[in-house]
This record gives sequence, structure tokens and C-alpha cells, in this order.
Amino acid sequence: MEWNETAWLEEFVRAMNRAFPGRVECIGLQGSRGRGEAGPDSDIDMVVILDRLEAGDLERYRRATEVLPNRELLCGFVSGRSELEHWEPSELFQFYHDTRPLVGGLEFLREKFGRDDAARAVRIGAGTIYHACVHNALHERDPELLAGLYKSAVFTLQAYYFYETGWYVARHRALLERLTGENREILARALALRAGETPDLEADGDLLFRWAGALLREC
Repeated sequence: MEWNETAWLEEFVRAMNRAFPGRVECIGLQGSRGRGEAGPDSDIDMVVILDRLEAGDLERYRRATEVLPNRELLCGFVSGRSELEHWEPSELFQFYHDTRPLVGGLEFLREKFGRDDAARAVRIGAGTIYHACVHNALHERDPELLAGLYKSAVFTLQAYYFYETGWYVARHRALLERLTGENREILARALALRAGETPDLEADGDLLFRWAGALLREC
């Protein structure tokens, strides 16, 4: 069937309002579709924040969305407002900036994070990537795992740029234009791998390992 993203999003909003009348705090779009960088088969990363989230609400969400077209592409995040307000701040700043609200908004989160939380996100991201690079080089030797680490590196670069400048750049191509040196090289490789290139276990693995180690030492 022909894909009409605008019509699909409108139907999703109607489905959520029917399932949770008067309880929706925010409905938003994330991921490549939220950035305007999606392909036809990209996931539809939806955010739904309710006044509260109980176990029965998950079944209501499932029933409300099972009849939507392209249901197999739907993914994302559902939460109660209070739980989100108490989330780890180093994750909240990216969640806030990566969400394009369709209904309501996330301004209630804005005071929950700051520059130090972005630095923590960089340390956590770089540490995870560093550890996984070492593990992959020694044991797995898996190109797909390495490609996944480059995907994770994009989020770490966004956090790093936010920490350095106070600006969050959601679009990956726009971020590439602002970066320099090894940061730019990492993002360029991430975009190339996302476009279908096969990672070089040695060259790409060494580059990512060096970059993650340098970030840990810096932040």
C-alpha cells in the first residue's frame, strides 16, 4: 500500500485519544522520521506519555495499534509522566531534544537536565563503546556488532556537541557539517555504514576504539 506518513500519524493520535481519553500528556515522533531522514522502511518511533502508566494500559495500547497499517514498523516508548520526570537526567536531555511533539509537549522535562548531564551521557556512551570495541576485537569479530557501535556513537557525538556548545543538532547530516577532526570522521563512517557499506573490522574498529578512549580521557 502507498505510504502516507501524515495520515498515519493522525490515525495514531486518534487511536491514542480513543484508548486513553483525557490522559495523554504528549505524543511525539522520534528517530529518523522525526529528523526527516527516514527511508520507506524506517521504523516509526512513537513516544506516548500518559498521566500515569499501569499494566493494563500496555494491553490497551497494543489493542489500539494492532489494526494500524504498517503496524510492523511501529516501535518507540510509552511511559507515565512521573516516571519520566524521575528518569536518569543524562538520558532525558537527549530524549527531550529527539522528540518532535505532535500532541502536548515535554517542556516539563526542561529543568530536569543540564550541561553536566550531557557530559555524563558522553562518558557513559564512550565507556560502553570502548568496552564493546575491546570485546569485539578479542572475541566476536562481528562486523554487524561494529556497525551497531557506530550507530551508538552518533548519539554520543550529539551529546558531546551539546556539551561543548549548548546546541543540540538532531539531523545527522547537519551535525556532520559542524564537526571536525576525528569526531567528523566517526560520524562520516557511521553514515556510510548506515547507507550499506560493510565495516572493516580492523580500520573501523581501531578508529572507534581510539575515539572512544580519547573521549573518556577528555570528559
